[in-house]
Amino acid sequence: MKIKLTLMAVALASLSGAAVAIDFGKMLEDRIKEELNKDKQTQPAPEAAPDAATPPQSKQKVDLRQLGQTLLTGYSLEEENRIGRQISGNLLGAVPLVRDNKLQNYVNLVGNWVALQSGRQEVTWHFGVLDTEAINAFAAPGGYIFVTKGLYRLLNTEAELAGVLGHEIAHVTQKHHLKVLKQSSLIGALGQAASSKAKGSDQVVQNLIGNGAEIMARGLDKNAEHEADRVGMVYAARAGYDPWGLPSVLQDMAALPAGDNRTSLLYKTHPHPADRLAALGEAVDGRLDAVRGKELADRFYRIR
Repeated sequence: MKIKLTLMAVALASLSGAAVAIDFGKMLEDRIKEELNKDKQTQPAPEAAPDAATPPQSKQKVDLRQLGQTLLTGYSLEEENRIGRQISGNLLGAVPLVRDNKLQNYVNLVGNWVALQSGRQEVTWHFGVLDTEAINAFAAPGGYIFVTKGLYRLLNTEAELAGVLGHEIAHVTQKHHLKVLKQSSLIGALGQAASSKAKGSDQVVQNLIGNGAEIMARGLDKNAEHEADRVGMVYAARAGYDPWGLPSVLQDMAALPAGDNRTSLLYKTHPHPADRLAALGEAVDGRLDAVRGKELADRFYRIR
């Protein structure tokens, strides 16, 4: 079903206010903040000044060649995968996956088919549904994509699922999180993480992921989110789905009451759905009207 700009305007006019947290959403939010503050909590007490006769300790060595290469070309696939695994592990440490193998297999089938349209054949994609009623979705570098059970329950067709997953896949293909990490003050840790000395340890990666936790806590900027919406629609359309699946989901989210506590973390990590609808309406502007994709409502897997 195509979403007309008039419907977008109605959604824009009907929304205001903030949301409050619930138990599982609060648990996820608290865990992200815990990861963000972990380094501050574990800082050792300052040592006494060294004796004048004792030579000062050398600074931690950084692989400058690798660091320079990263600044020029970005993270390698191995580095991207290690960062993504660490972020995903932190996230799953807060909220587990839904215990429904059919659901998880179904989401992985749809997600991998949409991801196949992205052109990043070298990425091994992983998709999962988190066991929380909070409404949100997350992407981590290296192809780790998570949708919450609360968001999944809002979906009505496979095309809508493809649109949501397409948005998160676009965050990975456009390397939105990696670009933020690359600009961070912890970029020096990358050279150490990529050096042969650090190959067997994830501690340096975890230090870098301190900034990853910050990204998850505050979200990406609105330009990255709007780009992921546009690119995600294209991926879904290439996969043969109705490209209007994502706008349909955004419209449903925009219609939720302003005080719905399931959207507390969503509004901290994403622009308001009404803003995203408006940006999509302006960007698409009828360009996808001729696309005839499938909605596949009958094939959509319903959570028990």
